Amino acid sequence: MPALQARSLARAVRVCAISVATLWGLHAQAGLFDDDEARKAILDLRARLTASEEAARKSSAEQAATNAQLLEQVQQLRRSLLELNSQLEAQRAELARLRGHDEQLLRDVAELQQRLKDGSQGLDERLRRLEPQQVAVDGRNVTVEPDEKRAYEEALAVLRAGEFDKAAVALAAFIKRHPASGLLDSARFWLGNAQYGRRDYREAIASFRSLIVGSPDHPRVPEALLAVANCQVETKDVKGARRTLDELIKRFPGSEAAGAARERLASLKG
Repeated sequence: MPALQARSLARAVRVCAISVATLWGLHAQAGLFDDDEARKAILDLRARLTASEEAARKSSAEQAATNAQLLEQVQQLRRSLLELNSQLEAQRAELARLRGHDEQLLRDVAELQQRLKDGSQGLDERLRRLEPQQVAVDGRNVTVEPDEKRAYEEALAVLRAGEFDKAAVALAAFIKRHPASGLLDSARFWLGNAQYGRRDYREAIASFRSLIVGSPDHPRVPEALLAVANCQVETKDVKGARRTLDELIKRFPGSEAAGAARERLASLKG
């Protein structure tokens, strides 16, 4: 029996006991009560005792119900707290996942931006290599395509290495492939030198003459005239060589080639 119920019942018993003792004391002293009155008093006391017990039981039941309700509420609060804590942990985990995802996205974006920047720079560089370029050749500024410049320089590198056959082939191929190039006249001059180097004097004369006739104001024309005279000397055409040297001296009297022509002409006359 719960403590509250026990205390209520004990209180009721004490009240009844006190009432009975009082009743009997009065009966003994005064002799005022007969048997019917005594029975009535007892029944009244018993009813009061029963009512007290019932009230105590009712109060105990209500208290138990209240306690059970409070316990259920506490348990419900605990369950709610556990559920909220689980939700909080899940949200923290999701937040950490999202934060990590965001950081990865930022890294991916930075990497993509760097790749785009590198790709753009590489594209710009490739485009620059494909764009026409201005180069200075034989005292003249000419605009050429990148592949023209590359082919011309590669052919000259072979010529400087003394490989006259390969140089002649490369320069002839350049002239055929780029007939309108700003490097055409220079390529004709060096082709004549490559042909002279491999002793193809007649071909060399033709190459030099193509420069002299095609571009009479080209800076290499005096040297080309001197080279033609040298080729004529090699082919035993001394008379032709003299005419060419005279032409050189008359057209370009102040040039270095004209000075060399005078010396060569003097030796031929001697």
